[in-house]
Amino acid sequence: MGRLVALSLLGIGLALLGERFLALRNRLKASREVESVDLPNCHLIKGIEAGAEDIDVLPNGLAFFSVGLKFPGLHSFAPDKPGGIMMMDLKEEKPRALELRVSWGFDLASFNPHGISTFIDGDDTVYLFVVNHPEFKNTVEIFKFEEEENSLLHLKTIKHELLPSVNDIIAVGPAHFYATNDHYFSDPFLKYLETYLNLRWANVVYYSPDEVKLVAEGFDSANGINISPDKKYVYVADILAHEIHVLEKQPNMNLTQLKVLQLGTLVDNLSIDPSSGDIWVGCHPNGQKLFVYDPNHPPSSEVLRIQNILSEKPSVTTVYINNGSVLQGSSVATIYDRKLLVGTLYQRALYCEL
Repeated sequence: MGRLVALSLLGIGLALLGERFLALRNRLKASREVESVDLPNCHLIKGIEAGAEDIDVLPNGLAFFSVGLKFPGLHSFAPDKPGGIMMMDLKEEKPRALELRVSWGFDLASFNPHGISTFIDGDDTVYLFVVNHPEFKNTVEIFKFEEEENSLLHLKTIKHELLPSVNDIIAVGPAHFYATNDHYFSDPFLKYLETYLNLRWANVVYYSPDEVKLVAEGFDSANGINISPDKKYVYVADILAHEIHVLEKQPNMNLTQLKVLQLGTLVDNLSIDPSSGDIWVGCHPNGQKLFVYDPNHPPSSEVLRIQNILSEKPSVTTVYINNGSVLQGSSVATIYDRKLLVGTLYQRALYCEL
């Protein structure tokens, strides 16, 4: 009788593991293949060879790129080179990417930038917020951008127990931000277990010098985050649930869910067109190819444009798709004056004139 019970329990366990494995493949869109949707007037950006995971553009056309991300389980084309921040002036006739110098005293050797966000203060000071993973830990770095010197002055490193697995960030003050945790745990094995079991413990945290608090939770894997031009709504991409959540910002900085937009792809970082409020999304058509890298079947890229997200029927347009022959693993897309930038997790970046 005892052996029968043990055998039954083993069978139930194996069945559960098999069901979770199939569910994970579905969440990763592991069987999806795409046909390319090309854009004219595009070229790869010289100098970006190992990823531009996130991009943020100032109103004056200066675009910041976080480059060289290393992440457990992800391929890297430059595993021994630290990451950095690059900049491109989109108002130039032929814009070029250049690497910004970082102030003395900051540990550049372990710089591993992920999501980024800019904030312009009332005195026109520009702050750059960077999610950093030195030695695969989690910090948020705040820099002051010094345009005349093309440099970043490091101001502050932020660590907090409510920021165990930070992915992306949106600055809402000179030392204030919302951040996504793509996992509840910081330990790599527990992260994997959390993802495999689909625990939906990922969350969003609000940080200020006076208060740090959890403001939204229940995500499969909270990823990109941004805010509407009128600062009333916060958008969160849940990459493995293929969703964008629209959250209403309250006077106390808490977030309440307003609606969820379902999409058929893995949504990564979100960028906002300040003039229209349109959301531009870098997406992964097949997430499994990101983690099981095969140069003969590389990860594909996809860019979506979402218009009128607050309406009953938002418009979702596929702007660009590539099967990996040009661009692998698109993680962000942003628009400025009919110029489109598309960054990737660990490969190249694309510049297009629309």
